[in-house]
Amino acid sequence: MSPAHLLNGKKILIVDDESDILETLADLLDMCFTETIQDFDTAAKLLEERSYDAAILDIMGVNGYELLKVATQHGTPALMLTAHALTADNLIASIKGGAYAYIPKDKMVEIEDYLVDLIKARQKGDKKDKTWFNKLLPFFDAKFGDKWKEKDKAFWQDFDKTLVHSREELEDIL
Repeated sequence: MSPAHLLNGKKILIVDDESDILETLADLLDMCFTETIQDFDTAAKLLEERSYDAAILDIMGVNGYELLKVATQHGTPALMLTAHALTADNLIASIKGGAYAYIPKDKMVEIEDYLVDLIKARQKGDKKDKTWFNKLLPFFDAKFGDKWKEKDKAFWQDFDKTLVHSREELEDIL
C-alpha cells in the first residue's frame, strides 16, 4: 500500500491568496478534508479554534510568517509554500519560525509526498525530520547557486547536526 494512505481523512488547512492555488491543492489532496482560506484573519481564527493535522501556508499575500506563529502556538505543523518569496533567506526564516518544510510552488504537484513525510515524522515524534530538504536540495542548489549556503554557514552547520534521515534515505546512502 502506498504511504499516501496516511493522508486519508487528515484535516488540512490551506491558506493562499490565489484561488487557483487553493483549488489545485484541494484537488491534489482530495483524500484529505481540506479547508481553503484566502485571508490572514480567517486563517488565524481557524488555527486558534480548530485542530488540524497540518497547514499549508503561503508566505506572501496572507502574512504567512504570522500565520506560522499562530499555527506553531496551537500545535499545527506547517508547510510554507511560496513562489514570490523563493529565497535562501526565506527558507531560513521558515525553518527558524518552526515550519516543517519550505516548498516552492514549482514543486506543488508533489505536495502529497511532503505531507506524508510530515505525518510520518509526527507519528514518530520527530520534529527535526528533514526528508523534505533532501528531496529539494538539488532544486535549491539550482535556484540559489552553488555556494548559497556559504552566507549563513553557521545556520546550515547547525541544521546539518540536527538532520534526521528516514530509513529509506539511509538505505539509499548505504
